[in-house]
Amino acid sequence: AVVERGAGGSIPYSVRTMGIFLTIEAQNGLALLWDRKTSIFIRLTDPNLSPQGRVCGLCGNFDDHGGNDLTTRSGSVVGDVREFGNSWKSSPSCPDAVTPRDPCTANPYRRAWAHRRCAILHSDVFALCHRQVEPSRFYEACVNDACACDSGGDCECFCTAVAAYARACNQVGVCVSWRTPDICPLFCDYYNPKGECEWHYQPCGDACMKTCRNPTGKCLNALPGLEGCYPKCPAERPFFSEHDMKCVSQCGCYDSEGNYHQLGVEVRAPQNCQRW
Repeated sequence: AVVERGAGGSIPYSVRTMGIFLTIEAQNGLALLWDRKTSIFIRLTDPNLSPQGRVCGLCGNFDDHGGNDLTTRSGSVVGDVREFGNSWKSSPSCPDAVTPRDPCTANPYRRAWAHRRCAILHSDVFALCHRQVEPSRFYEACVNDACACDSGGDCECFCTAVAAYARACNQVGVCVSWRTPDICPLFCDYYNPKGECEWHYQPCGDACMKTCRNPTGKCLNALPGLEGCYPKCPAERPFFSEHDMKCVSQCGCYDSEGNYHQLGVEVRAPQNCQRW
């Protein structure tokens, strides 16, 4: 996606961890969410980012109308996905995209496994969501991804595909706790110190919390809760240190390069004769 802005200057942004996601939130309303694996989501939360030539690219124009999302770089609306994608190449020297071969045809030994595993999307596990978000296209994507991952990481591709449907359900207000010890588990107890139980799995996350990167607990953009492991910090240790992955009573500081420094550590400033 491309967001037009004035010439010169940089856009202030913040980086934080939300569950299994790393998020980058810019003050212009752009937010990137990456699960540190195979999924990345782009959100535009600023209503002032209107479609009149200000937002364009592979992610559409943000006008709530899907019929014109396949708009090429030249401004033409096309029906062919390849033509649309090729028009947004960053360099003319890049080869044109071609229609990929059906992954289950290319890897027929994966077909039965993929259909069996992805059937969870049509099961009672997601029953409350079926009327809100039709699962068929997510099921097809799940099968394709599960068939395509034939050189390792097969479970990761399957889990990411199911998580995408769970996230779509969460966006319409249906929170589904679908992970189990046998299906794409997240073992949050790994982060708990011995004898403590601060970390818990939350299928729909915690939208915003007090961290050492964000001590006020106020976030730039209204992001939905994201699944993952979250600490429940006690009153005497109200801040979550993303660097140390634990609750703390006081935070250190981040320098201009984003490096974290523990409380009380002397740090030399880039300029001579300065300390902070």
